[in-house]
Amino acid sequence: MLFKISAVMLVALLSGCVGTTGSVPEITEIIKKKTTSVKLSGASAEDIANRLWLGDNPPEQLVPLDATELEDLWQRIQLQLTFNVPQTRPIVEQRNFYSQHQSLLDRVSNRAQPFLYYIVQELEKRNMPLELALLPIVESAFDPFAYSHARASGMWQFMPATGKRFGLKQNFWYDGRRDVVESTRAALDYLQYLHDTLEHDWLNAIAAYNAGEGRIGRAILANKKRRLPTDFWSLDLPAETTVYVPKLLALVDILKRPDDFDIVWKFIANEPKITIVPIDGQIDLAIAADLAELSVAELQALNPGFNQWATDPEGPHQLVLPLAKADNFSKLLAQTPVADRLQWQSYTVNAGDSLGKIASKYQTSIDAIGRLNKLSGNTIHIGQHLLIPVSAQAANSYELSKRNRIAKAQNRPAGSIKTEYIVKSGDTLWDISRASKVTVADLAKWNGMVQRDPLKPGQKLVMWHGSDSNISSAITRTVNYKVRKGDSLARIAQRFSVSVAEIIKWNDINTEQYLQPGEQLKLIVNVTQV
Repeated sequence: MLFKISAVMLVALLSGCVGTTGSVPEITEIIKKKTTSVKLSGASAEDIANRLWLGDNPPEQLVPLDATELEDLWQRIQLQLTFNVPQTRPIVEQRNFYSQHQSLLDRVSNRAQPFLYYIVQELEKRNMPLELALLPIVESAFDPFAYSHARASGMWQFMPATGKRFGLKQNFWYDGRRDVVESTRAALDYLQYLHDTLEHDWLNAIAAYNAGEGRIGRAILANKKRRLPTDFWSLDLPAETTVYVPKLLALVDILKRPDDFDIVWKFIANEPKITIVPIDGQIDLAIAADLAELSVAELQALNPGFNQWATDPEGPHQLVLPLAKADNFSKLLAQTPVADRLQWQSYTVNAGDSLGKIASKYQTSIDAIGRLNKLSGNTIHIGQHLLIPVSAQAANSYELSKRNRIAKAQNRPAGSIKTEYIVKSGDTLWDISRASKVTVADLAKWNGMVQRDPLKPGQKLVMWHGSDSNISSAITRTVNYKVRKGDSLARIAQRFSVSVAEIIKWNDINTEQYLQPGEQLKLIVNVTQV
C-alpha cells in the first residue's frame, strides 16, 4: 500500500492550558488525552508548526499527537523533523535527483522495512534528530551488504578502523559493521560524539561522519582564527563533503513535503518488525533458520554480520528474528541440546596438513578447531584425531555468506572466456592485472572486492576476456576533476577506478612534471561500478 505523506498530519483538542511561550513540547513527553484528529494538507512542517504555535493567537488547547500513534513510520519521522533546509543550489540539485528516481526510494523502503522502526526508536531514546534515520539512504541505500571502494562496509558504511574504535568486532566469523543492531549503536555513538566535539552542530557532525572529525575540526579552527562563523555552510571543506550534507537535507525536504515533488514514500507500518533473541552460544545458521521457520537466506538477511555458516563462537550470542517468530524459536532452541546446534566431523591429520589448511578446507577458523580440541598451540602431528565443526547443509545453501557472495560475483558473466588465477605470496592486484592485460578496477569487480583489499596466498581470482566483456558495455561519464594538495596520479586512479596510464592518455600529461593543485583533469569514469 502506498501513501503520500502530508507534512504534519494530526493535532488534538483537549481541555486545560498549554504554555504559549512559542516552544514546541517534546513529542515523546506528551501525554495523550481526549483528542480530535485534524488532517493538515499541502503545507510544510514549518508552516504548520508556525500556525499552531507561533501565530498571533496560538490556540491554547492544541497539542501534537504522539508520533508513536501514527500508522506510517515515515509519518512518525516526518512529524519530528527539525532541520532547516535552505533552498540552495546543491540541495535543489540533489532533491531533483531523488525526485526523478522514485524507483530508488522504493528500493530504499523495501530494504529499510525490517530495520527502520528499530533505528527510529534508538534515535528517540537518545533524543537525537530523526533526520539521522535518513542517513543510511545516503550511505548505502539501506543495504547492509554495501561495500565501498574505500573498504567501508554495512548500512552505516563504517571503515575498519572506525568500526573497531566504536566496538564493532571484525573477524573470520563476524563483521559488526554489517550487523544492523550493532552498527546502528556504533553509528549513533559516533554521531553523538561528533556533535558534542564539533561546536554542538549536527550538520558539522554529519559532515565529519563523511570526511572525518580531523578534517572538520581543522576547518572550524581555521575559521575561528579568521573570526568567521563555524557552521557547516561557512567551512572550507572537500567537494565530496559539500555534496554529502545536501544529499541528506534534500531527502529531509522531500520527506517534509513529498506532494510538492510528486514523490511517494512506500508505506512502512509504524510497529516493530524484529526483535533480538539470545542464543547462548554458537549455532549453525541452517539449524537456527529451521527452528525459526525461515529460509537460510532470510535469516542471513536479518543477520548480515555473520560471514560464515554459523555464528561467531565468541559472540555476539544473539540473532535478529521477525517478531512473530521469536517466541516459538526460543522455545524450540531451549529444547535443542547444545551439542545438536552444530555438526562435527572427525578428521585424521595427514602429512603436509596445518591447522590453517584444515580450517580453510572446512570453512571454519583455526581458533574454532583449537578451542574444540583443547589445543595449546597450532602444532599438530600426523595421525592426530581432530573434531572439526562443519556446516549442516552444503556450502551453497548459505546464499549470503561471504564466500557465496564472492562466488556469485565471480560467476557473473563479464566476457566470453573465464580464467582463474591462484594468488601467490607477494602478489598484488596491480601486478596480476598487468600480467593478465585487464584493469585493476575490473579485476576487483569480478571478484567481489575493492582495490584496497589485501590478497592472501591460495586465494582464487577469476578474470574475464572476450568481446562480451563489461568493459565494452560499460556506461561511462566524463568527470572534470580539480587536483587537490597531496594528490598523485596513483591516488586519483584508485579513487575513480581507472588506471594511471588512462589518466595520462586522456590528459596528455608529461610524467616528468608534478601535478599542481587546481589543475583540471578529464576522467572517463565507469558509472556502472559500485
